[in-house]
Amino acid sequence: MTERLYYTDSFLREFDAQAISCEASGERFEVVLDRTAFYPTSGGQPNDTGRLADANVVDVFERADDRTILHVTDRPVLPGAVHGAIDWERRFDHVQQHTGQHLLSAAFLKLFRFPTVSFHLGREISTIDLDAPSVVPRHIEEAERLANQVISGDRVIAVSFREKEDLAQLGVRKQVEREGTLRLIGIEGFDIQPCGGTHAERTGQVGAILARKIERQKQLWRVEFVCGGRAIRSARSDFETLGAAAREIGCGPAELPEMVKKLIEEGKRANRERGRTTERLAEFEAQALLARGDKIIIHAFDEGDAAFVRRVAATLAKQAGVRAVVASRAARHFVFAQAEGLGGDVNRLLREILTPAGGKGGGTKEFAQGTVPEAANVDELMAQARERMEREGE
Repeated sequence: MTERLYYTDSFLREFDAQAISCEASGERFEVVLDRTAFYPTSGGQPNDTGRLADANVVDVFERADDRTILHVTDRPVLPGAVHGAIDWERRFDHVQQHTGQHLLSAAFLKLFRFPTVSFHLGREISTIDLDAPSVVPRHIEEAERLANQVISGDRVIAVSFREKEDLAQLGVRKQVEREGTLRLIGIEGFDIQPCGGTHAERTGQVGAILARKIERQKQLWRVEFVCGGRAIRSARSDFETLGAAAREIGCGPAELPEMVKKLIEEGKRANRERGRTTERLAEFEAQALLARGDKIIIHAFDEGDAAFVRRVAATLAKQAGVRAVVASRAARHFVFAQAEGLGGDVNRLLREILTPAGGKGGGTKEFAQGTVPEAANVDELMAQARERMEREGE
């Protein structure tokens, strides 16, 4: 089994080891070392990357049967002495995120008795899933504040090794299934938890924690957060986004929520007015079509949305004896309608005409609607509708 140097020193950037074996695996190679500082993917934390001699380490994972760590490289590594170097920027980012997770999980447990069920460290954001009846913004703010207070205190983070049966008396935050000797991460006066991941030596190295989002995930609550450098980049991105939005609206960032609320209300009023205007226009167009005196009305508008053609068709179908097909070329939307008491089935007719053209839709025997793809010829379909309606009306 591989000796794990990161267990006792998460800040080890380079190391020397013996390459025991190197086996080809497709276009990659799997290298076994007697000792390593490379962290393998496990416990919600992604693997380290870096170099072994002249080879790039692109993946690291643990072999299930004997827990040997396999280093996946882009070229072979000769057996014997080898020098390894960790991608430090990636490692330190993971150190900040994983240590931040311990702080945030401990804060939720101390403040609200919300235990963390799972953790995921992603490329851009990280998440914890909480077992809680409900998580609201107040919970997030208070847990974030407490975790950041511990960070500001720059408390010592110690690594120790104890047997599983000793964990209960130590007051660990969460029990684990693994037997034997376990590695513990202890945050001075705040948290202790078995964990195999890479962590900071002092809480101040985490920098800061920023909780960004909460959402329901089945029976759990998922909290999205970022730490350290990610928190700075996230806050900067948010500020730039708010600033750009404020400039577009013509206000300061602090005034943005009220201005957005005002614009939304104005938009709702405009939509209501547009709806009323559309209704009046549809009534006008329907009356113009009825004035021709035809009982079968086939008409395609160049513009107009689905609501507009529905309104026109519904008005036409109120007139006794009228059958109608109304369409919008712009929306590629069709409505087949007929007055009550007439024989035939416009739903069947719509499907028979639109389906061969790739269209979809449906409705009742007296009112049906559907759309067709851009490749369909609206005028050709309208001609087919006219022919079929005239034939069925004979």
